[in-house]
Order: sequence, then structure tokens, then C-alpha cells
Amino acid sequence: MKTNWQTKKLSDVCFFQEGPGIRKYEYKKNGYPIINVRCVKDGYIDLSNAQAVDPKFIKEKWTHFQVEEGDILFTTSGTIGRTAMATKDDLPLLMNTSVVRFKSLNEKELDRYFLAWLLRSPKFIEEVKSYSSGTAQKNVGPTHLKLISISYPPISEQKRIVKILDEAFEKIKTAKENTEKNLQNSKELFESYLQNVFTNPGKDWEKKKLKEIGLTQTGTTPKTAEKKNYGNFIPFIKPADVNFSGVGDIRYDNEGLSEIGFKKGRKMVRGSILMVCIGATIGKVGFAEQEVSCNQQINSLTVEKDFEPKFFYYAMVSNQFQNKVLLEGKGAQATLPIINKTKWENLEIQYPVSKRDQISIVKKLDSLSEQTKKLEEIYKQKLADLEELKKSILNKAFSGGL
Repeated sequence: MKTNWQTKKLSDVCFFQEGPGIRKYEYKKNGYPIINVRCVKDGYIDLSNAQAVDPKFIKEKWTHFQVEEGDILFTTSGTIGRTAMATKDDLPLLMNTSVVRFKSLNEKELDRYFLAWLLRSPKFIEEVKSYSSGTAQKNVGPTHLKLISISYPPISEQKRIVKILDEAFEKIKTAKENTEKNLQNSKELFESYLQNVFTNPGKDWEKKKLKEIGLTQTGTTPKTAEKKNYGNFIPFIKPADVNFSGVGDIRYDNEGLSEIGFKKGRKMVRGSILMVCIGATIGKVGFAEQEVSCNQQINSLTVEKDFEPKFFYYAMVSNQFQNKVLLEGKGAQATLPIINKTKWENLEIQYPVSKRDQISIVKKLDSLSEQTKKLEEIYKQKLADLEELKKSILNKAFSGGL
């Protein structure tokens, strides 16, 4: 519980200031850096993409908007509530709109580091957001901040809280970094095994063109102006629906064709492999677990019964095959990568002659993929838990619970 805490208006204990609203025509490629929302990260300042102005303007009209060492920067537009304390290495730096700088008016009453943590607390951020205006992008300003009050304990207690938070968040940061590393390692483990399979083929492997493996097709789009072509009879797959979450899955519920529209489209049976063959996502591969139709930006392969379909999905995901697609696609047109059906179906793909061996490889890859997905879910949940832990600790800190 809070004991000996006092509550005052934010404006009574803090100086806060928003920038002057520098116009784009005043920007200069090289000059005096300007802080903006994108520069304020979670606890640090990144000026790699900062704008700048002519230094002469500082003396002429913006002297009082220069950031000083120890200022706490707080984003007030878009993503409200990101904070960072300016260090000596961040300077020189000029304020602009959408970021407010804070500083304690009396360090003996309100410690700057305590203030920095308080501004990061969920309760404070939620109160700030409650005053926000705007529809597409929420904004707050100094006028709103003047309406807010904050509570704080004696200076000795502030320093104790800061010490606890510094230590706790440093440990959480380390745990988060380790978890992110483990997440990346789990992905790389599967990727490494997959690539190894196709870069070290056995002696009984051979090569054939896609069109020799099975039926190749390019999708088509029934006229969108004719509403009767669209419905729920069969999923209609587009590039954004392929490899939807990075594991070859396909989104089936985004859009569909009616029975009338399906007669104007093309059918890809269950077990077909779909590949995006145009644009920025050229080479994306998906494995159809049900019957679908697709648009003209996608080519499909439906293998003959002597082959294992899922094996050829994995083969087409491999770097060996992807490189062939990209080489043909980028060579066709510099501005928009594209590989037409004729070139695509004539690409060679390698595989073990024995279907039993194909099935064996698929079982191993499927098993490893499933294990990888489980690990990824565990690590993603741990990252989410760490974020919740940060919020919980901050809530306790500013409700007198530490």
C-alpha cells in the first residue's frame, strides 16, 4: 500500500514541452537532427532515420527546443507512450511535434529516473491515451498532460524503487534476448535440416522437369464485376493466402468462388503444390490440404500417383529450387520479378527414385517441422509472458506494491 505518497499535478512538478512543428520543406539531408516518433524506441533513441534542419535555424527560431542530456522523451502520436532518456551521445537534438520532453523541476523532490519509470507505467500511459483525439491516428499534447496528476513517495523510496526496476528489467531484457535467440535457433534447426536434404542428394536421386512430375497449371480469375462468380463453393487462393504463416499453410477462408465462378476457373486438387510466380513474394510455396482454385499469379503442380506430393512441396521450398525460380524471375523483368508457366514447368527438380524414400524424408521433415512449431509457440508465449511481467512490475511499483 502507498504510505507517505503525495499527489500533484504533473505540471507542478515537471517541465514538459512539445516541439515547434517543423515543416517538411525545412528539412535538410545533413544538418541538426530532429527527434520524431520513429526515433524513440523502447528505452533508447535511434537516429538512423532522423530528419535534420539547417543549424542556422536553431539560433534564429528554435533555441528553446533543443533536447538536453537527461530529458525524458515521450511519444504522443501514433504509438503513444514510448519513452527514452536522452544521453550525451544522442545530442545535439531538436524537438519536433509528436514527442514531448519531460524533466523534473526539483530533483530533490522528484527523481528523474523515477519519473522516467513512471512515464512508462501502464496506468500513466492509459490515462494519457484517455485524453487522445483523432481517428486514424491518436494524438495528445501538453494541454492534455496538464490535466494529469501523478503520485510519488519520498525521494529515498523513489531511489529504492528505481534500483529494483533497473535490476528487474535488466534481467527481463536478458531473458527476452535469450528467448529470442532460442526462437531463432529453433527455426534455423529445421531450415538447416531441410537444406541439407536437398544439397546432399543420394546416389539414387534423379532430376526431371516439373511438367514430367505431374500436371502443371496457372490459375485464372473469373470476372470480378460479375458478382455471381464469387461465393463459398471453393476457396479462391491469391498470393497473400499462400504460406500464410510461414509453414506452407494456405488461408482458405479469405475469398471463394461460387459454383458458376468455379466453372470459369481451374481446379487444384488436394495435395497440389502452389507457388507464387510474380511480384515481391515470387517463390512462396503452399501445400493444398483441400481442393482449391487460384488466380493467375499462382502456378500449381499436381504430382502423378507414383510420387509423394509433400516431398515435392519441400523440394520446391529448398534453396536449390528457389534460386532457379528467382534467377528466371528476375531475368525476365527487372522491375517486377515474374516467371511464366512455360519457364516454370521446365525447371528441373531432383528427388529419390523410390517413393518409399520420398515418404521417409517427408515423415522426418514433418516431424521436425511439428517439433519446431511447438518450440516456437513455447518461446512466443514466453516473450508474451515477459511483456506482461514488465507491466505487472510497473503497476506494483506505482501502486506502492514493491
